[in-house]
Amino acid sequence: MSKVIKGGQVCTADRTWKADVLIEGEKIVQIGEDLKGDEYIDAEGAYVIPGGIDPHTHLEMPFMGTTAAETFESGTWAAACGGTTMVVDFCLPGEDGSIKNAINEWHRKSAPQICSDVGYHMAITGWNENVFDEMKDAVEMGVNSFKHFMAYKGSLMVEDDEMFASFQRCAELGALPMVHAENGDLVAALQERYFNEGITGPEGHAYSRPPELEGEAANRAITIADAAGVPLYIVHVSCEQSHEAIRRARQKGMRVYGEPLIQFLTLDESEYFNTDWDHAARRVARSACFAASPRTRTVCGPGCRPDRCRWSPPTTPPLAPRKSARARTISGSFPTDRTGWKNAWACCGPKGSKQGD
Repeated sequence: MSKVIKGGQVCTADRTWKADVLIEGEKIVQIGEDLKGDEYIDAEGAYVIPGGIDPHTHLEMPFMGTTAAETFESGTWAAACGGTTMVVDFCLPGEDGSIKNAINEWHRKSAPQICSDVGYHMAITGWNENVFDEMKDAVEMGVNSFKHFMAYKGSLMVEDDEMFASFQRCAELGALPMVHAENGDLVAALQERYFNEGITGPEGHAYSRPPELEGEAANRAITIADAAGVPLYIVHVSCEQSHEAIRRARQKGMRVYGEPLIQFLTLDESEYFNTDWDHAARRVARSACFAASPRTRTVCGPGCRPDRCRWSPPTTPPLAPRKSARARTISGSFPTDRTGWKNAWACCGPKGSKQGD
C-alpha cells in the first residue's frame, strides 16, 4: 500500500520546491514530479516538512516524591498534532539502580501508549561497578546518550569524580554524555537560606538559582569532558554565562553542544514576580515538585533568567553556514523539556505567599 502526498511545497535540508512525495509503508521512497500510488493526499498550497524531533522530554517521570502528569499518550499525541513525530525521553534508574531494568520499564510504560516514535536517554545518578557494566548493555539496547545531573543534591546529583568516570566510560563506548549544569551544592544552600527567611513563593526559584551557578557548572562539565576526551551535550542552556562557556570551548575546537529551550528564548524571570500568584507559579521552570520532607522542597531546572542574562538565538538561519562562534553554540534543536505536574504549586508555599510572607 503506497501513498503519494501530491503537489505540496516540499522542504528538505537544502531546498524547498514543489514536488510529490511517495511513501511505501512508513518509508519515503521517492520525491519527484507526477508520482503514482494507491492513495493520494492533496497538499496543494501547503508545506510538506519532515516530522520534528523533540530530544528532551520527561513523560510520566517519577521525581522526588511525585510523578509527571503528562503521559506517553498525551505527550506524544500533543507533539504529533504540532508536527513532532519523535520524542527522546529520559529514563531514570529505579530503586535497584539498574540501567537495564530502567530501560525495560520505560519500554513497558510507553509501548501501549505512544502515538509517535520514541527514543531514550539514560540518566546516571550514581556510580558503581554495575553501572559501569550496564552502560554497555544500554548502548547495545539502542540507548547511547547518558545524562548527568549536577543539581538535585541528595537525589539525582553526581559528584565530579563520578561524572569523570562515567564520561570515560562514554568515551570507551562511543556514547554521548549530557549534563544538567547547575552547582547543586550552592543551589541547595541558597534554597535553605531563602526558605528559612520565609521566601516560599515562585520568586524563590529565581533567587536560589542565579545564572552564575549554571555558568560555573557548565564550565566545570566542559573541563571534565575535555579531560575524558569526549564531546559534551549541555541541556537547557538558559543564560549568557553558560553560553559564553560553550562559546569559549568551541573556539578552542572542543565538541560542546548547547541545547536552548523554547521558553528560555521568550520569557524572563519577571514571570515569577507576577502579582497573579497562579500565573507566577505555573511558570516556575517545568513546574515544581517537592521531596519527602517539607524542609527539603525544591523546584526543577534553572528557570527563566533576568533579561540582562538571557541570550538570543543566532540570526543566522540554522540551515545556513554558521559564520560566528555565537551561531555555532547551539545544537540546532529547540526542545520543550516537556513535563507536567499535578501538584506543581506545592513547593511554592501556600497560595498567595510572596517574599516576606
